Amino acid sequence: MKSFTIAIALVLYSSLLLAQGDFKTQISTAKKSYTAGKLEDAHFALQQALQELDMIIGKEVLKLMPQKFDTLAYNVKDDRVAANIGFIGATIHRSYGKQNKVDVEIINNSPLVNTLNALLNSSMLGGLVRDEKTKVVKVQGYKSRLERQSDEVDGKADYQLQIPFNNALMTLTAKATTEQAILNIANGFALAEIAKLIQ
Repeated sequence: MKSFTIAIALVLYSSLLLAQGDFKTQISTAKKSYTAGKLEDAHFALQQALQELDMIIGKEVLKLMPQKFDTLAYNVKDDRVAANIGFIGATIHRSYGKQNKVDVEIINNSPLVNTLNALLNSSMLGGLVRDEKTKVVKVQGYKSRLERQSDEVDGKADYQLQIPFNNALMTLTAKATTEQAILNIANGFALAEIAKLIQ
C-alpha cells in the first residue's frame, strides 16, 4: 500500500511539473511571437498558457477539499480538472461516498455566476429564487441557492447547493440527505481559501 501511495504521489508531482513546463513554454512562445509581430500566434499561446495555469490552480483547489465527510470518503479516481472549452477557466470535480452520494463541481469564470449573483443580491429578482423547493441560505457568509431536487422519503431528499464566488460557481449535489446535512458538508470546505485561489 505504501509503494502504491508513493507511486501515485510521483505521478501527480510529475504531471504538475509537466503542466508548469507547458505554461513556461507557452509564455516563451507568446513572447517570441509578439516580438516577431505574429499577434495571432501570441494570442493563441497566451490562451494556452492561461488554460495551463487554470489547470494548475484546479489541482491546488482539490488539495484544499476535505478527504472525508463523516463516513463518506472521497473517490480518488473521480478527481478531475478540465479546461473549459471556449472560456478561460476550468471545471474541478470531486465526489464522495459510494455511488457518488455527494458531488462537488467548481466552474471558474462561469457565465452562470453573474445571473445567480443578480438573483441572490437583488431585492426585485430575489423572489425568483425562492419557492417551495428553493431558498436562499448563507454558507460561511456566502449567499447561496439551496434546491430540494426530489420529494422527501423518510425525511431525506436529493439536494443541490450553489455557492457563487465573484467569478466562479461551486455546486454541491447530495443524494438521500437532509437540508442540514448538505449545509454541514458545505461548511466543511475552506470556502474563503478556495475563493481566494480561483479568483
